[in-house]
Order: sequence, then structure tokens, then C-alpha cells
Amino acid sequence: MKLVVIHYHLRPGGVRRVIELATAQLAKRLSRTLEFVVLAVGERPDSKWKSQFQTQLTGTPSEFFIEPAFNYLSEQHLATGQVRTRLRVALKSLLHDAQDGNTVVWAHNLGIGRNLLLTHEVTRACAERGIPLLLHHHDWWFDNRWRRWPEMRSAGFTNLNRVARVIFASVNSTHHLAINRSDALQLRRGFSGNAHWVPNLIERAEAPPKKRVWATRAWLQELFNERNAPVWILPCRALRRKNMAEALLLTRWLRPEAWLVTTGGASSADEQLYFKRLVAAAHENRWRLRLGILRGDESKKPSVPELLAASEAVLLTSIQEGFGLPYLEAAAARRPLIARSIPNIAPDLKQLGFRFPQYYEEILIDPRLFDWRAEQGRQTNLFQVWRKQLPRPVQAFAGRPPFLAAGSKPRPVAFSRLTFTAQLQVLSQSIELSWKLCTPLNPFLLTWRKRAQAGRLQLTAWPQKAAEQLSGPAYAQRIVEIASQQSKRRSNAGAGPAVQAEFLRAKLDAKHLFPLLWSTHS
Repeated sequence: MKLVVIHYHLRPGGVRRVIELATAQLAKRLSRTLEFVVLAVGERPDSKWKSQFQTQLTGTPSEFFIEPAFNYLSEQHLATGQVRTRLRVALKSLLHDAQDGNTVVWAHNLGIGRNLLLTHEVTRACAERGIPLLLHHHDWWFDNRWRRWPEMRSAGFTNLNRVARVIFASVNSTHHLAINRSDALQLRRGFSGNAHWVPNLIERAEAPPKKRVWATRAWLQELFNERNAPVWILPCRALRRKNMAEALLLTRWLRPEAWLVTTGGASSADEQLYFKRLVAAAHENRWRLRLGILRGDESKKPSVPELLAASEAVLLTSIQEGFGLPYLEAAAARRPLIARSIPNIAPDLKQLGFRFPQYYEEILIDPRLFDWRAEQGRQTNLFQVWRKQLPRPVQAFAGRPPFLAAGSKPRPVAFSRLTFTAQLQVLSQSIELSWKLCTPLNPFLLTWRKRAQAGRLQLTAWPQKAAEQLSGPAYAQRIVEIASQQSKRRSNAGAGPAVQAEFLRAKLDAKHLFPLLWSTHS
């Protein structure tokens, strides 16, 4: 059997990590039958990562199929017809000997809508050949990513139903995989047995050798030009939805001596302005912040596990995640975690047995720390512009953002519900003042600060249920079972639009509206 793995790119991040871990586990599980692995992507991966990936396949032959037309549509300079032609030629070559029984195609994150032409052509090519296609959904285009809508329309997908029929393909040989139960339940309403919940796997590997941890600490000290500086880490790319300013605020409050670092930089044009503004503010205010320390050639830099082991604490301040791999990475690495409780994945983590000692829902901010009237005007304007960008049929679904719904009288507000401009205003205040004004609103921070200063932030235990359900072998077995299922369901052309419509109503609820995601200029 041949396994074909498709993604836009192999840049550092959660999807690449899942591909890396899961493909190795599948190679072990299918050691007698898996003859070849192909990674089909839009750009060449980092050489160090490529070598590590191939080594982990334990002898299973592999190759990288590089076709730029697989990458984000916004990063290509060809006309739509030219991209489609290149995709068809590439897929014909990639699947020239493929048929049911000897090939499985595993496509990642196409539901994010960064290249609907790719999604359409992959689905069509697999349907024509009767090849099992696993559409593995990590994120959605309609989940606060409305900038994709004009892009998809310009590529020929001019209405919501056309988009839905591509992303939510209703083909007997196609399976839809979701990484949280909330999404899986929505999918099952339309696709029944062809929709599956497949939570991300995590390897509880041995801690990196002490020599590598010491070397990583020395590398970090050289980076900061400072000896023995504590490091807190946000293991992510520089994305607005990661709410990185909140991680910086928490670090400055709880451990002012610590440097906050992120592993990745801004990996798309949409995130460049956010990245540059945060870097500029950190430089101007001399905040102890370094973004994207693994950017560029990774061959001469520590690995993420080594950075986790060398760090004092891990943070996860995202306002939106499909699964939230850092929750598990911190527990697996036996590092303390400070994390937001994200509504769509908190129930899954609880069911798997996880309990997080430093877990919070929101950080409330005293309104004296920013210009309330200016923020109200800014959010009003941004929300109006954002709402007009929505497809006209769903504009009425958009709820009233919490900050605007609170009225004109200043009152405590969640840091995550502020624009980036207001967040920077809060950060620019003296740390003593913001701590004094905000700790009465967030009394749990007093306990956390004592723990952090004493080096006693608590660890997250690894529950037995998670060990059973999130292990590599269990994950590989689940993928094999899905790929081998023979669907008895008839294709229903209306299933995709119906599923998408339900998602749209849910995702546009007020609780999912965050100013950070309305515009790159918030």
C-alpha cells in the first residue's frame, strides 16, 4: 500500500507535528503492507526536519513531491486556470498507479480554505479512482478567518454552497476527520459513519539528554546575552489567534525576570503586521520578549522538545484552537503549564482525564489601563467593516461582540476581547500599576505568582485514559480502521451545504467574536 500525505506546506506548527508523529506510527503499524510514503506539499521542507522525518519511518521508503500549486493560493502568482491545470497534472503524476486497495490519500487542513482549487482537485481525483480520501480538518475557514471569503470567490467559488460542496465533499470514499468532538458531532449530522473524531496524538518520549538541555540553555543565554535567565515559552507561530500579548502580560506579572519566547515567526502575509507591531513595541518598551526563535534554518537550532525541557514554564493563551497541542506537549514534557480554557476543546481534555493546576477562562482588565472611549469607537468601526465582509446570507447571524454589548460605561473587560491597540496600551502601563489594579479582578494570580517566584508552578499529570487514547499505536489503529471502512452511505449533494450552515450559525455567535481576528490592523 502507498500512503500519500497532502498539505500546503511543512512549516513549523501543529499540523506538521501531527504529520510527523502520525506517519511514523502508521509506518510501524503497517510495516508489512506499507510500501511507500509520499509527502505532497507546496514548498520544500526544512532539511533538518526532512531528515528526521525520514529516519523516523524506520525503513519505509519515502519521497517528497513538491508542487508550488499545492501552497496557499494567496502566495501564488498564476491565474486560476493555470493553477488548476498544474494541480491536475501534478495529481495525475502523483496518483498514476493508484486505485482502491493500494493507495490511501490523507489530506490535512484543507477545510481552512487556503487553496480551494487544491481541495476540489484532490477530491475529484480520488473519487474518480475510488481511492479512500481522509480529509483531516484541523481548522475551518469560517472560524474567524473571513479574509478567505473574497479569495475563494476570486478563485471561482462564488457562493457558500459551492464552497461547502468542496470542503464538505459528499463522496462514498471520502471520510471527514475532526480533532475535537464538537466539530465531529456537527459533521456526523451530515455524514454519519463517514465522520470521525480523531484527537491528536502525542508521544511521551524520554526527556532530551541532559547535555542537549544544557546546550539549549547555553544557546538561549547567548540569544539574550544574559546568564541564567529564566525562560517561559509559547510554542507556536506568530498568529493573532495565539493572543501572544496576553502571554507577555502574564509573564511580566508572574515572573518579571523571565524571557518569553515563541518558536515560530509569522508564516503568512496576514500575520506580518501583527508580528512587526509586537516586535516594535517590545523593542521600544524593552520587554523581555523574543518572537520566532526557530525561524530560518532549523538545522543549527534546538528542537522544540529541547526548548520545552530548557524552559521554566509553558503558556497557551490562544483564543481559538482546533485541538491545542501545547496542552499535551507541556504535560508530556513534564513542564508547568499556564493556559486558557478554550470552550470547544476543554470538554475533550476533561474527558481524557486532564486537570490543569494553572487554568483560567479570562484575564480581566481594569478599564483605567486603556482609553475606553477610543476602544469603543475602534471596536464599533472594526466590527461594522468586518460584518460587511461576511457573505451576505450570514451577516444576520453575527452576534453582538461582548465589549460593545457591555455599553458605554467603563467596566472590567477580558484582555482577549480588546483590540491589539488596546492590548498594547495595557502592556505599556507600569507592571506595578497593572498588577495592583487587576489582581482584585483575578485573585487566582496571587497564588500563581507565589508559585512562580518560588519555582513551584504545578505540573499536569498524564492520565491513564490519555495514555490509552492518545498513544501513537492507538492513533495509527484508528486511522487504519477509518481508511479500510467500506461506506454503505449514498452520496448526498445537500449534506455539505447543510453541515456548513450549522457551523456558520455556531461560529458567528457572540462568544466567538474577538477583535484581534476582525482585521490585521486592530
